[in-house]
Amino acid sequence: MIAALNRGSELLLAATLIAWAPGQALSQTGSNVSASDTSAVVDTLGATVDTLSIDAADRVPVVVGGDTLFYIAERIGAFPPAARVRALESRFRSLTRDPIRRPGEISVFHGEKTSDLMIGDLVVMTVTPGDAAAVGLTRQEAAERYARIVDEALREQAIATNWRAILMGVGLTALATAILVFLLRFLQRFFRRLYTTIRERGPERLPSLRIQNLDLLPKGQVVETLLLGARATRVLITLALLYFYVPLVLSFFPWTRSLATHWLDYVLTPVDVVTSAIVSYLPNLLFIAVIILATRYLLRLVHLVFQGLEHERIRFQGFHPEWAEPTYKLTRILIVALAVIVTIPYMPQSESTAFKGVGAFLALLISLGSASAVANVMAGTVMVYMRPFNVGDRVKIADTVGDVIEKTLLVTRVRTNKNEEIAIPNSLVVGSHLINYSNSAREGKLILHTTVTIGYDVDWRRVHEALISAATETDFIKEDPTPFVLQKSLDDYSVVYELNAYTDNAKRMARTYSELHQNIQDRCAEAGIEILSPLYAATRDGNATTIPKAHPKSEKVEA
Repeated sequence: MIAALNRGSELLLAATLIAWAPGQALSQTGSNVSASDTSAVVDTLGATVDTLSIDAADRVPVVVGGDTLFYIAERIGAFPPAARVRALESRFRSLTRDPIRRPGEISVFHGEKTSDLMIGDLVVMTVTPGDAAAVGLTRQEAAERYARIVDEALREQAIATNWRAILMGVGLTALATAILVFLLRFLQRFFRRLYTTIRERGPERLPSLRIQNLDLLPKGQVVETLLLGARATRVLITLALLYFYVPLVLSFFPWTRSLATHWLDYVLTPVDVVTSAIVSYLPNLLFIAVIILATRYLLRLVHLVFQGLEHERIRFQGFHPEWAEPTYKLTRILIVALAVIVTIPYMPQSESTAFKGVGAFLALLISLGSASAVANVMAGTVMVYMRPFNVGDRVKIADTVGDVIEKTLLVTRVRTNKNEEIAIPNSLVVGSHLINYSNSAREGKLILHTTVTIGYDVDWRRVHEALISAATETDFIKEDPTPFVLQKSLDDYSVVYELNAYTDNAKRMARTYSELHQNIQDRCAEAGIEILSPLYAATRDGNATTIPKAHPKSEKVEA
């Protein structure tokens, strides 16, 4: 019985070799059974060849590029040999289009019951004991042989298909690029006409957004909003076209096909993360949006109220119109600060250590770097409500005399008579003495005063008369109230007279003083009064005086 079974095994092996002969791949790599042994077995078993051929027909050949590589003989689970062959040939076709794969990358993994041919993490095929028995080899030997056969076949097929794939990829890329250029030009022309239509017809046909009598969004802003939306739409469409164009071109070439496969993952993964974060953060986001909208419309309402106060359409007792703008700025800062404080707990990562650290660092920088700025701002705020001067007033701040050209929360800018612009910090303005000439001039109470010294030999009544006459003849000096003279002191050699005159034009002070001094010289010369200012001492010879000889009255006085 045992001898008969052994003889049957030899017959099965011979039949397998006969059926395998047409597939040239294994015959080229060698076999454990020589050709002479096969002929001997065939001669001995001639009567059983037909039966063995019928058994060989159950095996399915694996054909690549017209060549039969080997046969699949055993069923794996629900996959019969034919299904296994179809899957294997499809995998071969995919691998031959991948030029990145290099010969020798196929590895063999031997398990307990099967052996796997692998390229990286990809299982190319599985060799079963039945597949190996069909060729009279052990499973391990058959797997190693199949690995060499598959690697050789893939190398030959890759060389044959790469150039064809490259040429086809170039052609398809050119076609896709032409379509993209056409679409981009179409978008350019379409949106150019759309922009023109919005600009030309928008102001006539688009209504402004109003709530009762309050313009929330005037027509001009509605048109600009539509233009902004159209531009954003164009950008999004262009990005979408490029988004589909890039992976499409990458898929045309074997080298970049894997990048095209993962392109969507590269783009969609961040989008998915951001979308998930936004969805989870949506309740807080809605709360922040409500705070922003409420703050925006509250600021608009406050701005309208203060505009009414500035133009005196709205009046509060004791509230001056010039307070409207700075008070609105302070109120706006307080409203925005309150909105930020309410919003911070709902911001992402607001409770994180990093967020708190950044906030503390910024607070430290502000506290260290803005001490003087805060002092100036506080001084500027105090000045707003003190109302010491307005823009355009002639003032004297410390040693600076000029016209105020700008008031800010930090500095006050003054232009002097020499057209010098001086920026004075508000803290210095508040901390030093300040004279507002224009404020007194508006009330007609600004007094211009100058002093002269006259000798004791001149009657003081004549001096008063000459000085008052000089004042009344000066432009921008008021006759009512009448100018007056004060005798300030009786010095060792002369009397000090002070002329006081009223004016209502503070900005002409320099010229008025100059003309007043000219008139004082003329009137004193006419009256024969010698001016000894500030101190005059000389050895006299006869009746010589300091009155100019060229003066019309000087000859009469000397006579």
